[in-house]
Amino acid sequence: MSLVAIVGRPNVGKSTLFNRLTGQRQAIVDAAAGTTRDRHYGKTDWNGREFSIIDTGGYSVNSDDVFEDEIRRQVLLAIDEADAILFMVEVSTGVTDLDMMMADILRRSGKKVLLVCNKVDNYDLIYSSHEFYSLGLGEPYCISSMSGSGTGDLMDAILSLLPADCEAEYSDDLPRITVVGRPNVGKSSLTNALLGEERNIVTPVAGTTRDSIYTRYNKYGMDFYLVDTAGMRKKGKVTEDLEFYSVMRSIRAIENSDVCVLMLDASQGIESQDMNIHNLIVRNNKGCVIVVNKWDLIEKGNNTMKEWREFLAKKLAPFSDIPIIFTSVINKQRIMDVLQTAIRVYESRKRRISTSELNDFLLPIIEQTPPPSTKGKYIRIKYVTQLPTPTPQFAFFVNLPQYIKETYRRFLENNIRGQWDFSGVPIRIYFRQK
Repeated sequence: MSLVAIVGRPNVGKSTLFNRLTGQRQAIVDAAAGTTRDRHYGKTDWNGREFSIIDTGGYSVNSDDVFEDEIRRQVLLAIDEADAILFMVEVSTGVTDLDMMMADILRRSGKKVLLVCNKVDNYDLIYSSHEFYSLGLGEPYCISSMSGSGTGDLMDAILSLLPADCEAEYSDDLPRITVVGRPNVGKSSLTNALLGEERNIVTPVAGTTRDSIYTRYNKYGMDFYLVDTAGMRKKGKVTEDLEFYSVMRSIRAIENSDVCVLMLDASQGIESQDMNIHNLIVRNNKGCVIVVNKWDLIEKGNNTMKEWREFLAKKLAPFSDIPIIFTSVINKQRIMDVLQTAIRVYESRKRRISTSELNDFLLPIIEQTPPPSTKGKYIRIKYVTQLPTPTPQFAFFVNLPQYIKETYRRFLENNIRGQWDFSGVPIRIYFRQK
């Protein structure tokens, strides 16, 4: 799936455009420059084609020199990874020195760039947008991200720049298992250990691995693609840039996989970056196996493993039915369990349950514990069926679907999980009008 990055100096409306294109209020929008500090990523589709968008927010800093340095690094990372760049400028401010600097970087990059002139709220302002031709990036697309005017033409232009989905290269029906995680948790070491060879994946330069590397694994009766995303620097401080880069790396890798092996560092616990990557996996309906690496560095009591499992389940709620494996890649401890579990999750993700089997099991449970009545109206679930989708999704046919609460949805999901093995697989449940 293609990746589009929104770049520009602070306060030109990047987050407002991001929210507009993804149809969600995920990025905080404020008049103060530098509000966006975390990186936001979301999906959008236009004319039946889906792509990912990443919002590269501005920075809140004191010195102009540092400011330029940070912006430059951020733009370079986005340029490096994205298929197309939206360069945002603001009509009322005109061309600034920062705009000139960024336009210069973008022109030299050779990447596909669309110049987006924001805050064009009326026709008179379109004439003011002509000064942006001086940036040498072609015709500016005049939009108002607040009202949405002009965004349709912009989306058409984005689609014309994006490459056709390149998944056909690996179109055979083999599972694709991807190793994801923060920098320096042992992703490349795990890949090397599984393949039984030292591959030159990790170099001192962050982001050396430009694309995910597909390796066919055909041993011990297993046959699948192992997708390596280890493109991170091994030593040195993990800067904000690298955190940002690992998210961009992970988006691409997760979208092209069937099962994700999310690696954690036992000595550091689970951090916000791990939660971001886990949320990406769930949002994309991918299978998930959690590997807690560097287990040899942990002092262990009688119940250390059990305590870790409980702690992780609490952190990852509500989707906490995920297999957890504790490994030491250096000692090759339990690394084959990782593969066997990932294959089991892949099989679970493809599981089909017949409508009769579903109804025989679920309808008596629903009869015994019906959805609570709302506003004096009784809610009746008539029958349930699994939808013909690539991932497990179930439709419950109900007389009043709008009154069913989230807690009852979870109750049904837990019963499905209790009866059939969907460990590590996100389940979607829909209530439809009967």
